[in-house]
Amino acid sequence: PFFLKIAEVSRRCHHFLTSYLLKRSHYEYDLGVTIKFKGQSMQIQEIAIAQIRRPLPRATDQKKVATLMKSIQEIGLQEPIDVLEVEGQYYGFSGCHRYEACQKLGLETIRCKVRRAPTSVLQKHLA
Repeated sequence: PFFLKIAEVSRRCHHFLTSYLLKRSHYEYDLGVTIKFKGQSMQIQEIAIAQIRRPLPRATDQKKVATLMKSIQEIGLQEPIDVLEVEGQYYGFSGCHRYEACQKLGLETIRCKVRRAPTSVLQKHLA
């Protein structure tokens, strides 16, 4: 009985820490926050899904999209997608499963890590 109590306390502590870290990771992406990564700054923004261009169509795993849809419904989008902002236009090249899951859920906006870039950077992504 004593060891069972220790195991139960350990399990509860693990559950508490795991849920705290999941919540904390979500709050690290508050809107308007500017983050630096590899010498470049990105800003967290909610952007209308209809405004994000996806110039390189990709095949998505529909099981993964369905799993993400369920997760997003339960706990929200945990990781913003990365987009380039070039001359006021938004371009998404990654996060295709998260993007499609939000789109299928009928969400109007999606949380993004926005990096401003010149046209030359966009051209490299399209090459």
